[in-house]
Amino acid sequence: MSHGETDKQQATASEAYTAVVITVSDRCSRKEREDASGPALVALLGERGYRVVATRVVPDEQPQIEAAIRAAAERDAALVLTTGGTGLSPRDVTPEATAAVCTRMAPGIPEAMRAASMAITPHACLSREVAGILDRTLVVNLPGSPKAAIENVSAVIGPIAHGIEMLRGGQADCAAEGH
Repeated sequence: MSHGETDKQQATASEAYTAVVITVSDRCSRKEREDASGPALVALLGERGYRVVATRVVPDEQPQIEAAIRAAAERDAALVLTTGGTGLSPRDVTPEATAAVCTRMAPGIPEAMRAASMAITPHACLSREVAGILDRTLVVNLPGSPKAAIENVSAVIGPIAHGIEMLRGGQADCAAEGH
């Protein structure tokens, strides 16, 4: 099977899945700056066959980030992408909020994103994204810049579709695929 065929299958597999995009930004939440990362992620998810059912902008406040993630899981969203709040600034608490609400972590996703991003910029090692599972929802943190958010999620969007299929009780069989 060619790489292109694999991408088509993964895009088809994600067609039935819903997604929520949460932008974490003090300035965007106060309407001092327009959110560019959220809409960029919505467009990418749409191209990959996901149905984005909600977008939110919340400030860099851990309780509000946690509440937004929980609300998305209560909607039974298959995927939640957060953008912003993953750096070293004292206000960057998105990873802590994600870890606080997730019952299981998926460390390979952010490891793969950082590895791919390191090929683009050495600053990628400063990103603290995490990924985890809350109920039947996969939560993935992304950087706040539109360019970095798209680059990071693009590195893992195919495996994410496979992971969601497994999480949602699909018939994904890693052994049959040689993985």
